Amino acid sequence: MCKSNTYKTDILIIGGGTAGCFCALTLAENSDLKVIIAEKAGIKRSGCLAAGINAINAYINPGETPESFVKYVKKDSEQVIREDLVYSIAKRLNKVTEKVEQLGLPILKDDKGNYVKRGKRSIKINGENIKPILAGAVENQPNITIINKVNITDYIVRDAKVSGACGFSPETGEFITIYAKKTVCATGGAAGLYKPNNPNQSRHKMWYSPFNAGAGYAMGIRAGAEMTSFEMRFIALRCKDTIAPTGTVAQGVKVPQINNKGEEYVHKYGKPNTHIRLYATVQENKSGNGPCYLKTKGITKDQQKELFKAYLNMAPSNTLKWLENNSGPAFENIEIEGTEPYITGGHAGSGYWVDINRKTTLENLYAIGDVAGGSPKKYVTGCFAEGEIAAESIIRELAGPNLCTGPAAKNQGEFMCSHLQQHFDAKYSPYPAEKIEQKLQETMDKYAGGISEYYEYSKNKLDTAKNELQELFNLTNRLKAEDFHELMLIREVIDRLYVAKVLIEHLLARKETRWRCYQENADFPDKDDKNWLRYVNSKYENGEVKIIFRNLIGKDELYEHSN
Repeated sequence: MCKSNTYKTDILIIGGGTAGCFCALTLAENSDLKVIIAEKAGIKRSGCLAAGINAINAYINPGETPESFVKYVKKDSEQVIREDLVYSIAKRLNKVTEKVEQLGLPILKDDKGNYVKRGKRSIKINGENIKPILAGAVENQPNITIINKVNITDYIVRDAKVSGACGFSPETGEFITIYAKKTVCATGGAAGLYKPNNPNQSRHKMWYSPFNAGAGYAMGIRAGAEMTSFEMRFIALRCKDTIAPTGTVAQGVKVPQINNKGEEYVHKYGKPNTHIRLYATVQENKSGNGPCYLKTKGITKDQQKELFKAYLNMAPSNTLKWLENNSGPAFENIEIEGTEPYITGGHAGSGYWVDINRKTTLENLYAIGDVAGGSPKKYVTGCFAEGEIAAESIIRELAGPNLCTGPAAKNQGEFMCSHLQQHFDAKYSPYPAEKIEQKLQETMDKYAGGISEYYEYSKNKLDTAKNELQELFNLTNRLKAEDFHELMLIREVIDRLYVAKVLIEHLLARKETRWRCYQENADFPDKDDKNWLRYVNSKYENGEVKIIFRNLIGKDELYEHSN
């Protein structure tokens, strides 16, 4: 049996990324509560902000209001959002932006001292060091303890009450149990479910962080938390090969999308919202009018220089590609393509079903950022806002010195650690975790609407995917770990399998096509507002995914969990 270590704290935050850091900072600045951040990597360069960003994409510029922001998100998301959650975020966007500027984030300003707009709801920043800035602010708080390089695998839960979490450290080689009064999940979404654009040796060259394996979702699924909107996948339209953002070009220098004939094409497929721009590109390629491009050829030298700098802030490979080819966007159009699908609550709506305070359906557990469902397009500042909302709720609720560390909870933590030990004790493993992950990605790509299928799926194909996933689940029971790094890889593929299982059931349940490409149901190719203006939710019970349908919630409605 491996060595173990046990911690006790007031608040456990799982994940030290965008939302987790801001939540911890809010708690530390407004209370005396003790906080532990359990971070899978190193907090200074972890999460989706690891390489930096060049814009704040959720901000209320002059002429816009929180109400108009909700209207925009609702329209872009085909009406199915949690308006109450989006509105609570929108009212805080500017406040949290000012806070991070005070921490040292450089925000570009004009000669009058106003923020420089990039679009209706975005502003320009120099954000290559945004994550070190956040991490530095957190590290300076005496009430916050950061445990880097710890892989949290499961909640400590009994009778739907969470009293902490457990996992292990690949670096120290020990099992870790953390007991807490309140637990906040801020782990990020799920990448690696589908075969990526750049497989084999380059498989980690993708849009979303490849190390976000869906652990936060999977922990909630196994514990019986209600989840929402997994079928609203997110697929990014990106620069070919480098998978660098296209919005930097489309908004920064205002150029259109064109096909190989030089024609602007997006308008042919509907109003140009986020998923229609992707769908239009896919259809043009299917019809033989590809490749498709952003029409940058002919932009000015100053515009090209700005794009060079912008990509160095967040996607250096794009700038390096131009420099290596002695070229640039002023001399050649930028070819674009879609990524593989991801499950994320920051850009789309997938995640935990939460109330206005970001409480999940499990007592003492909150979800924020990419794991909180129902509120698409929260981006960086929206994750800040949700971290702040959860922190304020926790401060209001917590009273009394006693931690949730009674005998039942303690025994549960010990049981979960022994569950991890089984992979060291396994006698034989027919396949390594990497091969199972590769098979998962191939299955999801072919049968659950991946790149090779133009993101389309059908019931027959999803049924095939379900059967193949079950075979992979059976193989994971026999996976053997020789060290803690291999144990981490095993747990990542297990988590991805749980997320994929729930995703398939959500795709089957929504019998329409609401979000082009994101949820392209070949059996039901049209949108059906009469029957499907509602949420598709689920709970995992006794090894099966139970689907739950819920009615839409408006921005002024007060929703509280009643289960």
